[in-house]
Amino acid sequence: MSGPSYRVPYRRRRKGKTDFHARRALVLSRIPRLVARGSLRYMMVQIVEAQPQGDKIIASAYSRELNKTYDWRGCSGNLPSAYLTGFLCGLRAAAKGVKKAILDIGLHPPTKGSRIFAALKGVMDAGVEVPCDKEKLPDDKRITGQHIVDYAKQLASSEQETYQNQFSRYLTEKLLPEELPEHFSQVKEKIEESFKPSAEKKEKPKVKKAEKEVPEKAKPKKVKAKAKAKAKPKTAKKPRKAKEKKE
Repeated sequence: MSGPSYRVPYRRRRKGKTDFHARRALVLSRIPRLVARGSLRYMMVQIVEAQPQGDKIIASAYSRELNKTYDWRGCSGNLPSAYLTGFLCGLRAAAKGVKKAILDIGLHPPTKGSRIFAALKGVMDAGVEVPCDKEKLPDDKRITGQHIVDYAKQLASSEQETYQNQFSRYLTEKLLPEELPEHFSQVKEKIEESFKPSAEKKEKPKVKKAEKEVPEKAKPKKVKAKAKAKAKPKTAKKPRKAKEKKE
């Protein structure tokens, strides 16, 4: 298509990365955006604030952090990890004073119960208000990974080879897929505990340091000299007699 009436779309729109009509409405709302993006292996959740100089990231979380910091042994791109990533980002945003955000899914289709809405539920459970249709959110069983447990039991009873290939990542990490809900609860508790203030900081009261008394021996010699001078009054000097001139 060509001609004087044809307008070339923006580069990011041509590449299928940005919907500028939706972006304009989100920026004009003047509310931080909850950006949720996912790949086949990982999940990313950010709280972004639009500024004239460019977007400013207030808080962010990545699913690979779960493996490194919180001992998550499951896959980093499934539904439970998406929820935990959103939960971690929500706690970080709440700690920085973010109370409300708007979901920005980009060009992803708003599929009911998808990983994006699992991350959204995690941010909401962390205390950040995000307006949404609750019917889009996945239920608690899918968030904890119960659907993965049912599938693993089905394969274990019928196709053992497929079970070994499908859940090789879990088995190498010494985690049975049937134990995923319990492991999910343990990792979530670790994330919550990392944001609780330590009890030691609360118990330790602030004590003022007592001023140390300077002993008399440590006083400088000049002070003693001045004290002696005050104790002994000065004697008036006798006037000198003028020498008599010889006649």
